[in-house]
Amino acid sequence: MRKILMSALLLSCSVLASAVSHAAEDNWANDLAPIGRQDWNASRAAHLLERAGFGGTPEDIASYTAMSPEAAVKALVELPAATQSSANRHLQPFDESGIHDPGLEPFPAGRPAATDQAKATGEALGVKVKPAGNRRIQPVVDKFFYWLRASKLETDRLSYWWANRMLASATPLQEKMALFWHGHFANNEDKIRDYRKMKRQLELFQAKGMGNFRDLLIGAAQDPAMLVFLDAGVNIKGAPNENFAREIMELFTMGVASNGVANYGESDIREAARAFTGWNYQNLSFKENADKHDGGVKKFLGKTGNFDGLQVIDLILAQPATAEFIAAKIYRYLAREDLSAATQKQLGNVLRDNRYELAPLLKKILLSKDFYSAPSMATHIKSPVELAVSTYKKLGLKEVPGVPDFNDATGALGQRLFHPPTVAGWAQGKSWITPGLLLERGNFARDLLFPNINFLPPDRYNNDETIRIVSSKIDQGMDVSNAIKSEGKGMGGGAEAMQSMSTAMADRDEDFNTRYGSFRAGN
Repeated sequence: MRKILMSALLLSCSVLASAVSHAAEDNWANDLAPIGRQDWNASRAAHLLERAGFGGTPEDIASYTAMSPEAAVKALVELPAATQSSANRHLQPFDESGIHDPGLEPFPAGRPAATDQAKATGEALGVKVKPAGNRRIQPVVDKFFYWLRASKLETDRLSYWWANRMLASATPLQEKMALFWHGHFANNEDKIRDYRKMKRQLELFQAKGMGNFRDLLIGAAQDPAMLVFLDAGVNIKGAPNENFAREIMELFTMGVASNGVANYGESDIREAARAFTGWNYQNLSFKENADKHDGGVKKFLGKTGNFDGLQVIDLILAQPATAEFIAAKIYRYLAREDLSAATQKQLGNVLRDNRYELAPLLKKILLSKDFYSAPSMATHIKSPVELAVSTYKKLGLKEVPGVPDFNDATGALGQRLFHPPTVAGWAQGKSWITPGLLLERGNFARDLLFPNINFLPPDRYNNDETIRIVSSKIDQGMDVSNAIKSEGKGMGGGAEAMQSMSTAMADRDEDFNTRYGSFRAGN
């Protein structure tokens, strides 16, 4: 009887302590004061590892629980470069396939540009036009579509390599912030069409994603991937293109408005575009063309001067709205969606007062009572990449499995690395859990635990039935024009069949066959 009473007493004390703890957590919302050592426990250490990384193993959680909160956050945020190199010695550099050759540069804007160049000069993409015979320009078309396919497949390999770093890195916040910046400065390989530029941009996010935001912003603005994606090549004196000027303010720095007041106007976009004229790239390097830069006087954000691109960036960073916008976006990524105006202002002040150094802001967020408050704990809806990598970690996997395919699985869930849907990146929060996507999340768990033993990697087998039919016909000795005729199941019909008939009639005179070139690249 005495033992029962003692157990009941202990249980009631435990419940009371839990209730007091939860009450304290409820009062912690919007409190940026640091959490105390007396409030630190395994649950909060696990929460820190989930948000500032991709979760932790039981050993990781025990290790961080044994630290003070300050030491735990410092271990994630303030890792010296030398320590990073030593700690991550087990991580291998990306093993490139060597598929790129110098003749591809500069890669044309599209297939018509490649064939026009071949007609005019007798060569394009490092390939010479055939001296005689039918389809003299076909080798150029084949090379064009080959590179599109090759770059896509190499980008998929790059994605796998990065996912393995997320899983195994001893500096998980470095990769978590790289993922954040990938969604912030969102560029898509489908338009860039060069895995090397995507790799270079990722390396920028990994190297500077926890450093100084000004350095990162300039690096991103002058990055070849960004310059391709936002059309720097056509932003020239006398005919400025406003794409980058608009996005750098709307999406990358200030946001459209603060407290209902516009942060910039259309005239600011036009003037900023003039300041960025002449910014371009050559292969993998930033290039500034002085003869295409508009050196005239500009009026931007209330200031007047002969501004260039860097000066415009500094004027943007001088706006209070910029620090608050960036701080709030990082907070929502690491803590929770709901953010009070007062907390946003405080966090913006931290970033601005530290001259846009990101480490003090990260420490402020990760150490705050608000970060461990009831509204912040267990309320984050993970992105597909976060979900996949954290699941691998919890299962004790040492590398990302080949089945289910990481890119296909996360793509089905709504997020494929290096392929954000727009320049605004991926929507977050509840957009990840529509009824259809919730079902896919269940399918992901099933496929991970019970892999499909009949799986064929997408780079080894093409699921397009049309390509297989055309390939089979050509193998049987049929000429190209007849092989691509649309007939029967999987080959279309109607207008497409009429087009194939027209193509066949013009077979003797055509310089190239675009459809065949695209089929070859996809096979």
